Amino acid sequence: MDLKEIKELIALIRKNDLSEFSLEQEGFKITLKRGGDFQPVITTQAFAPAPVAAALAPAPATAALGAGSAASSGPAAGDRDLPSPMVGTFYSAASPESSSFVSVGQQVTPDTTICIIEAMKVMNEIKAETSGVITEILAENGKPVQYGQALFRIR
Repeated sequence: MDLKEIKELIALIRKNDLSEFSLEQEGFKITLKRGGDFQPVITTQAFAPAPVAAALAPAPATAALGAGSAASSGPAAGDRDLPSPMVGTFYSAASPESSSFVSVGQQVTPDTTICIIEAMKVMNEIKAETSGVITEILAENGKPVQYGQALFRIR
């Protein structure tokens, strides 16, 4: 990708009033972010595509059993993940001064608000949509989350 193409991307971002744009192609990645006075931040990173065979190969059962760290382990028996319904920024409370919507050990119902995800300057209240007890909070306050990313574990 050359400078002319990057300038065209910036023009498209301005024209369509986008705040962030990412593109990956053939070992090249670019992310453009728009601030209040539109100062694009360009990040490029070269990467080698993962071999297809490695991506399609099933994980060995012994590797799954040997996982020792909590950060890389999946849900414990009886626990399930509550995924993010959208891409955005995760907030555990309504404001920095407020207490968190939920905490570990708290009982939730399908109508319990568990967090807010900001997407395109809109604050979206996220409901638990299930009953149970929060066993782990996986997302970090103020950090971006992806669609389908586990935000909480519930039992």
